[in-house]
Amino acid sequence: MADRSHITLYSGGHKGSEAEFGRLAEQWGLQEVNFSFEGHTTIERTRGLRVLDTETLEKGNVSMEIVSARMGRKFAHANKIRKVIQTLFHMVNHGYHVLAVGWIQPDNTVKGGTGWGVELAKWFNRPVHVFDQDRNAWFTWKDNAWVAETPHLDRDTFVGTGTRHLTEAGKKAIHDFSPAPLGRPHRQIGDEDRFTSWRQTGYRLSPAVAYRLVP
Repeated sequence: MADRSHITLYSGGHKGSEAEFGRLAEQWGLQEVNFSFEGHTTIERTRGLRVLDTETLEKGNVSMEIVSARMGRKFAHANKIRKVIQTLFHMVNHGYHVLAVGWIQPDNTVKGGTGWGVELAKWFNRPVHVFDQDRNAWFTWKDNAWVAETPHLDRDTFVGTGTRHLTEAGKKAIHDFSPAPLGRPHRQIGDEDRFTSWRQTGYRLSPAVAYRLVP
């Protein structure tokens, strides 16, 4: 087997899709980082666990009103999900390609909290790929639309996230995926740079124009 130890998966280690990505990363010999926070009890993967303190979590903070407006739905238990939303920011900030498993909805968002990670990937100009468990196919976001396409990864970092309710089709999609094409280093924009951009004027104008793309 080729040496893949220079490749890193960034995830959250939750039951379902994230845990499956983590198990596969370990099997492939990849580095694995799972972001979490104090009091989070639903973590299944502890390999590469990185518990974020309050100050670090705040770098990914955004009003739940904006999240709800962008996602087109209300989130129950907003205080609880806020930390999940903040954690997703750190996952997408560190990884380059973003892979998610779940369900693409008619408004082009992805169901559940996973959808916020997908929206961040779009805003940060990340290549983003979603396996739709109903349609049993991978889709890539291109030119403001989902296009049926198998992920092709060309950098050495990626995000693996998705629904807790992983189907056999979703599990197979993760196992069929191979990181072999990965290798080119990803020039990560540092947390402090991203944090500054996140807070700049223009990111909180209104739900419709709440963010600008960060190159």
